[in-house]
Amino acid sequence: MKQSKRLGKPGFSKQEPAPESAVKTDAPKSHTPCPLYRKCGGCQLQNMDYARQLHWKQEQVQRMLGKYCKVQPIIGMEHPFHYRNKVQAAFAWDRSRKKIVSGVYQSSTHHVVPVETCMTEDETADKIIGAIRRMMPGFHMTPYDERTGKGFLRHVLVRRGFTTGQVMVVMVTATPVFPAKNNFCRALRQEFPEITTIVQNLNDRYTSMVLGEQEKVLYGPGYIEDVLCGCTFRISPRSFYQINPVQTEILYRTALEHAGLTGKETVLDAYCGVGTIGLAAAKLGAGRVIGVEVNRDAVRDAIANAKTSGVQNARFYCADAGEFMVDMAESGEKVDVVIMDPPRAGSDEAFLSSVCRLSPEKLVYISCNPETQARDLRYLTSHGWKVEFLQPVDMFPHTNHIENIAVLRRN
Repeated sequence: MKQSKRLGKPGFSKQEPAPESAVKTDAPKSHTPCPLYRKCGGCQLQNMDYARQLHWKQEQVQRMLGKYCKVQPIIGMEHPFHYRNKVQAAFAWDRSRKKIVSGVYQSSTHHVVPVETCMTEDETADKIIGAIRRMMPGFHMTPYDERTGKGFLRHVLVRRGFTTGQVMVVMVTATPVFPAKNNFCRALRQEFPEITTIVQNLNDRYTSMVLGEQEKVLYGPGYIEDVLCGCTFRISPRSFYQINPVQTEILYRTALEHAGLTGKETVLDAYCGVGTIGLAAAKLGAGRVIGVEVNRDAVRDAIANAKTSGVQNARFYCADAGEFMVDMAESGEKVDVVIMDPPRAGSDEAFLSSVCRLSPEKLVYISCNPETQARDLRYLTSHGWKVEFLQPVDMFPHTNHIENIAVLRRN
């Protein structure tokens, strides 16, 4: 997932938990801090119970966006644990303990913090990563050493379909030669028969990026499938797919409900990825959907997803969404609703000016960073748009990340 700027430490030393009217959740109020809380840095809010986390997030959205319209009560998770359907681990040699370790990089470093289990990660994925670590010596696999550039295994990525239960394992290696790969795949699948595909990804560059450009399918089709909002989605190793499927369903259905689709509208899905929200819109009321995405692999998956889901009123294009909208405006084409779900850095003025130029009736802006969303809303409201609806959704419990829906209409 994309990194974000930290929103700051919450000052809740003596503050009461949020009243029931301030949050939407049935989660228990107690919490169990992770022993790696201070070393890992991934779950910044574990010093609070879940109700207080939601209260803090509600306040952040209210502070940054409340001037535009009423902020609806944040939608929390009923069971805010083990929700991540995508888990990745770095591998290293621990010189002090003289053994292979796997886990996450300590915040702002490249020191691997060993992780056996994580309260936010899929439990099956954690077990698979642990098994691979134990199997490595027997298959003469060595962990990659960033200082020397030597070694074989850099990372393992595991993705699991929440609805289908299908599991993908991606072995990110520093060299293309994979010794005894068939025996390794057989042994791993014997221990975890739920694994439906294994992929080798080659990353031989000196980079902080996890995945490289070259891939080789070692077992299965090279992708998994999952079901979301009644649509079936193909997920490849490098495809973007929301990591919290339970909250994603809520997020998309809420956004589309407030888009006011009647079956006649043309919807443009910018930053469409593998087509998740665009295909959901096609199923839930859009007359026609146009999806635009710069990632060619994601577009290929989106097209396949439309076919698998039986959606015939959606088309997907590999292009820059901003340039695509300018071309549409210049050719006189119209859309009724634009849906945008940009990266954590938000959008930019060029893209937003393209939205204004295309001039749809409604804009549905889904953001994973209210801070950059506030910046973009300042631009939009100064160019003829009015914010009608704001709905925060807790997609990432125990972290300071917040997902928020903003629905805007042309004045």
